[in-house]
Amino acid sequence: MSTAAHHGEELIPRPTKTPAALKAALAIVAPNLLPKMQADLEKAFNRAAELDSLTPVHAFLMHWSAMVEIERFPETAREYHRNLYLAQQADTVAEARDYLTVSSEILRAATSAVQE
Repeated sequence: MSTAAHHGEELIPRPTKTPAALKAALAIVAPNLLPKMQADLEKAFNRAAELDSLTPVHAFLMHWSAMVEIERFPETAREYHRNLYLAQQADTVAEARDYLTVSSEILRAATSAVQE
């Protein structure tokens, strides 16, 4: 990830891209997100069965790998969540766009990092 996206020390090493490894990592770095992850996992598997395709499962793994990548770095996670919050509280569309640009850049950098 770029220097702008990574701030400070990592809490844990990057986990492998498996549901079990991501769940274990999330339990350490952001346990509040576990219910959302579990719900997303169930949706991904249900959608995969409907489509007879693993694409929804792969999308789930990439999304949650990126989320864990963000959460592994507390300062990065704080910046990501702060900008999402401020975008929701913004008084203007331009202000919201600025905050969402920052959070999107963090997410994009995290996604790139886990694709390596």
